[in-house]
Amino acid sequence: MRKSNFALRLQPSLLDEARKLAAAEGVALNQLINVAVAEKVSALRTETYLAERAERANLPKALDILKRAGIGRPPIEGDELPEPKRRQRRKV
Repeated sequence: MRKSNFALRLQPSLLDEARKLAAAEGVALNQLINVAVAEKVSALRTETYLAERAERANLPKALDILKRAGIGRPPIEGDELPEPKRRQRRKV
Protein backbone atom coordinates (compact mmCIF):
# COMPACT_ATOMS: atom_id res chain seq x y z
CA MET A 1 0.00 0.00 0.00
CA ARG A 2 1.32 3.38 -0.97
CA LYS A 3 1.30 6.04 1.72
CA SER A 4 1.58 9.76 1.24
CA ASN A 5 1.85 12.81 3.42
CA PHE A 6 -0.70 15.57 3.41
CA ALA A 7 -0.56 18.80 5.37
CA LEU A 8 -3.91 19.04 7.11
CA ARG A 9 -5.01 22.37 8.54
CA LEU A 10 -7.52 22.02 11.35
CA GLN A 11 -8.98 24.62 13.62
CA PRO A 12 -7.17 24.45 16.97
CA SER A 13 -10.34 23.51 18.86
CA LEU A 14 -11.06 20.65 16.42
CA LEU A 15 -7.47 19.44 16.65
CA ASP A 16 -7.67 19.46 20.46
CA GLU A 17 -10.88 17.42 20.38
CA ALA A 18 -9.40 14.96 17.88
CA ARG A 19 -6.32 14.51 20.08
CA LYS A 20 -8.49 13.90 23.15
CA LEU A 21 -10.63 11.39 21.28
CA ALA A 22 -7.58 9.57 19.90
CA ALA A 23 -6.11 9.35 23.40
CA ALA A 24 -9.40 8.09 24.82
CA GLU A 25 -9.59 5.45 22.08
CA GLY A 26 -5.95 4.50 22.57
CA VAL A 27 -4.97 5.17 18.97
CA ALA A 28 -2.63 7.57 17.23
CA LEU A 29 -4.11 10.82 15.95
CA ASN A 30 -3.08 9.81 12.42
CA GLN A 31 -5.02 6.55 12.72
CA LEU A 32 -8.09 8.36 14.06
CA ILE A 33 -8.05 10.76 11.12
CA ASN A 34 -7.56 7.90 8.63
CA VAL A 35 -10.53 6.01 10.06
CA ALA A 36 -12.69 9.15 10.08
CA VAL A 37 -11.90 9.89 6.43
CA ALA A 38 -12.52 6.23 5.49
CA GLU A 39 -15.91 6.30 7.21
CA LYS A 40 -16.93 9.48 5.39
CA VAL A 41 -15.78 8.16 2.00
CA SER A 42 -17.69 4.93 2.63
CA ALA A 43 -20.85 6.81 3.58
CA LEU A 44 -20.70 8.98 0.46
CA ARG A 45 -20.01 6.01 -1.81
CA THR A 46 -22.89 4.11 -0.23
CA GLU A 47 -25.24 7.01 -0.91
CA THR A 48 -24.18 7.07 -4.56
CA TYR A 49 -24.45 3.27 -4.87
CA LEU A 50 -27.97 3.22 -3.42
CA ALA A 51 -29.07 6.06 -5.71
CA GLU A 52 -27.75 4.15 -8.74
CA ARG A 53 -29.49 0.96 -7.59
CA ALA A 54 -32.75 2.84 -7.07
CA GLU A 55 -32.64 4.05 -10.68
CA ARG A 56 -32.51 0.42 -11.87
CA ALA A 57 -35.27 -0.73 -9.53
CA ASN A 58 -38.43 -2.32 -10.85
CA LEU A 59 -41.03 -1.20 -8.30
CA PRO A 60 -43.96 -3.31 -9.58
CA LYS A 61 -41.78 -6.44 -9.53
CA ALA A 62 -40.53 -5.66 -6.01
CA LEU A 63 -44.07 -5.09 -4.73
CA ASP A 64 -45.17 -8.39 -6.28
CA ILE A 65 -42.36 -10.21 -4.49
CA LEU A 66 -43.29 -8.59 -1.18
CA LYS A 67 -46.95 -9.48 -1.68
CA ARG A 68 -45.99 -13.16 -1.96
CA ALA A 69 -43.63 -13.13 1.03
CA GLY A 70 -44.58 -15.65 3.66
CA ILE A 71 -47.41 -17.27 1.72
CA GLY A 72 -47.64 -20.93 2.68
CA ARG A 73 -45.24 -20.51 5.60
CA PRO A 74 -46.96 -19.71 8.89
CA PRO A 75 -44.95 -17.95 11.60
CA ILE A 76 -42.75 -20.18 13.75
CA GLU A 77 -41.47 -19.74 17.28
CA GLY A 78 -39.00 -16.89 17.38
CA ASP A 79 -40.74 -14.87 14.65
CA GLU A 80 -42.39 -12.63 17.23
CA LEU A 81 -41.48 -8.97 17.28
CA PRO A 82 -40.09 -7.63 20.55
CA GLU A 83 -42.35 -5.48 22.68
CA PRO A 84 -41.83 -1.81 21.86
CA LYS A 85 -39.81 0.11 24.41
CA ARG A 86 -41.72 2.89 26.03
CA ARG A 87 -40.03 6.22 25.92
CA GLN A 88 -40.30 8.23 29.06
CA ARG A 89 -41.05 11.87 28.64
CA ARG A 90 -38.78 14.36 30.25
CA LYS A 91 -40.39 16.85 32.53
CA VAL A 92 -39.61 20.37 31.49
